[in-house]
Amino acid sequence: MSSSKEETKRNSEVGKRIIKASLRDDGVLVESVEDIERLCARGYGIQRNGELLLTFYEAMYLCSKGLIEIKDEETGETVGFQDLLKRYETIEKNAWVKYLIYRDLRSRGYVVREGFGPGVFFRLYERGEYTKDSADYLVYGIYEGMPLSIEDLSQVLKFAQNLKKTLILAVINRRGEIVYYSLSNLTF
Repeated sequence: MSSSKEETKRNSEVGKRIIKASLRDDGVLVESVEDIERLCARGYGIQRNGELLLTFYEAMYLCSKGLIEIKDEETGETVGFQDLLKRYETIEKNAWVKYLIYRDLRSRGYVVREGFGPGVFFRLYERGEYTKDSADYLVYGIYEGMPLSIEDLSQVLKFAQNLKKTLILAVINRRGEIVYYSLSNLTF
């Protein structure tokens, strides 16, 4: 594939223009109204006061696709993927796990939003369902070899069921591949 075709493909998710943003302690801020509209329509970020705040994993994903240029708010220097990851790891112990799951789900065409509740990483929307209703799925992520108590998993499952959501267990193996399991019932 020629470089111009690669660039067109890479930029097709959010448009042709590179998004300009600034790095803050709590995420990555997008201020351009046009960029905010494009990103919001595709399920990115949280809109507040005419601005859009992207989570670190959203910004990392867009950065890895070459769709965003981020400047550090304090230094004015350009921030790359590794810089974002390092910053994210200071506030989230499962930063890499969350990013890998987010990237995998986004690359499969799902809209992925921040999770809520005990241990829930993400809310997952079916393709084409993001603006229509609430998420049908909650995603709980672990990596292979990570200790996980049945009590904790049972608590998360009950939480999901109380909300009438399907719990998806995302397991990352040692090679970084992700396998998804739908949980509906735990019996002892």
